[in-house]
Amino acid sequence: MHLLPSLGFGLGLRKEHFADVLAAPPAGVDWFEVITENFMVAGGKPMAVLNQVRRDFPLVLHGVSLSIGGVDTLDEAYLDRLATLIARVEPAWVSDHLCWTGVDGINLHDLMPLPYTEECLAHVAARVLRVQERLGRRLLLENPSTYLAASHNRLSEWDYLAALAERADCLLLLDVNNVYVSACNHGFDPNRYLAGIPPARVAQLHIAGHRDHGSHKIDTHDEPVCEAVWALYATAMQRFPNAATLLERDDRIPPLPELVEELAQARAIAAATRAAA
Repeated sequence: MHLLPSLGFGLGLRKEHFADVLAAPPAGVDWFEVITENFMVAGGKPMAVLNQVRRDFPLVLHGVSLSIGGVDTLDEAYLDRLATLIARVEPAWVSDHLCWTGVDGINLHDLMPLPYTEECLAHVAARVLRVQERLGRRLLLENPSTYLAASHNRLSEWDYLAALAERADCLLLLDVNNVYVSACNHGFDPNRYLAGIPPARVAQLHIAGHRDHGSHKIDTHDEPVCEAVWALYATAMQRFPNAATLLERDDRIPPLPELVEELAQARAIAAATRAAA
């Protein structure tokens, strides 16, 4: 078992909701996830807000710049800042993405996909082990949304994730929306994906919205969760009943009560799934 606390149902903390969250802790929200890089600062308003929120809620750090799959050497200055932030806010866990974000010191500010090969698996596992040793804790790694597949892939994404978690003894953040988006774009069965992920490695689930362009879908986090993703989430809760759930919204952000209401739908689905088990 992953031995992390089951935090329940949370939201991504965004600046649009700072005032509301500070004015009154929202009922129906058990915890908050924050984008790590937004708080890698010594002080200022973001850090002041975070210090106040952490008095009322558990926090989780979710990074976008670790570049765990990159070929540049690991950024020691970044890891130093991350370690300082971890010591300061004491998050329940720390996550990032299974991707690379740049090369030759240039950050592309995007989450670039990896080839699913044995060579890449060995490379990433070694880097995860080094980061975990540096931070003194396990990482959670999130599956990406992808739009192209490497022609020389030898592993499915789910087999790659399962093998990585075993080799590096890391944990997984399973993004249900990303599974659905990638399944539609590449033509695989999302339920087969979920079945290939070891339940003991999954500590957190993400749910979010995306844009449907007919021939393909794009992970945008600017729409409500669609019915197909809700259905896949119900299946995920059957397989990963102890995982915490996080509702993400990164653009076209609605008022906080709307997100709390959407999060309540996740709670209801999870409760129904557990009752039926």
